[in-house]
Amino acid sequence: MQMTAVTCTVDRRSLRFCYDLQQVGSLLAGNCSLMHVVPSTATEDDIVTEFEISTGERQRCELQRSHVVEAVRAVREDGFVILHQAVDPDHIRALRERMLADVAEILALDDVPYQFSDGHLQQDPPPFPPYLFRDVLVNDFVVAITREVLGEGVKNAFYSGNTCLPNTTRQPLHVDAGQLWSDLESAPPAYGLVVNVPVVDATPENGSTELWPGTHLDTTRAMGDGDIKLTPEAQADIHATTNPLQPSVPAGSVLIRDIRLWHRGMPNRTATPRPMIAMIHWPRWWHVGKPLVFPSGTEGIFQHSVLETVAQFVEGPSDYIGRNNKYDYLG
Repeated sequence: MQMTAVTCTVDRRSLRFCYDLQQVGSLLAGNCSLMHVVPSTATEDDIVTEFEISTGERQRCELQRSHVVEAVRAVREDGFVILHQAVDPDHIRALRERMLADVAEILALDDVPYQFSDGHLQQDPPPFPPYLFRDVLVNDFVVAITREVLGEGVKNAFYSGNTCLPNTTRQPLHVDAGQLWSDLESAPPAYGLVVNVPVVDATPENGSTELWPGTHLDTTRAMGDGDIKLTPEAQADIHATTNPLQPSVPAGSVLIRDIRLWHRGMPNRTATPRPMIAMIHWPRWWHVGKPLVFPSGTEGIFQHSVLETVAQFVEGPSDYIGRNNKYDYLG
């Protein structure tokens, strides 16, 4: 395949690379299936790898092999990749309506589960029908990438999310988890991938997550360090080699990122909360704690030939509104 470099404007974004000369015509029409995008908040050196899932891929429920390879490269080198139109819009709409309605109930709790500071809320999606969807929970396009990165036996053991309320505060820059060991000369392969599914369009205006490309390869943070927040000195040091960005991730798209990537929640300058579902895919050898809990009778939703969902299925209602606590991510 011959690679060519082009510069044009598609949906107000500057396109830098397309990997197939044959795609230039459809690229100019805004239909390129594989693109590297420079968003408005990035510099010329910051490239976001994004995929528009094609009709054929959707019909087959399978990504082209070249797209899997490029997505894996992006996760390994940049720490993240974005898949567009990965989830049925009707499923996103149902989740959006329920999660936005749930915000008021969560804010009425005695202990509102803020993450670091007011304005950044931990919020679980409803874990029962009619809000359980296979293209969210066991998405074939996502699993194709996470299996390639993490190996056979990949499993999901997390189903929660975060909601950026209308606010003007930034979270501290942090990692969800550092390197497995301290004093490493170079970073080992990924051991955890966060899968984010926004249920509203996530933009810099309403608090899309700030990402620091390549920082998952930094070896100054390890799991045993305690506080996962980055110091101002560490931030200044890393800023010499990378620039943060806030990619726009439309509702129904999926952001896959290395769990070690430096990131933070940002202000939401709109009047509407910005909910985003989060899952974590782990390799076969990773020990997980308590299983996820879903209602009996929903087992079939989670059956997948590649991805295991670590879950138990029980009778009775679930207190998904009040089970999270306020915390500051120490340790």
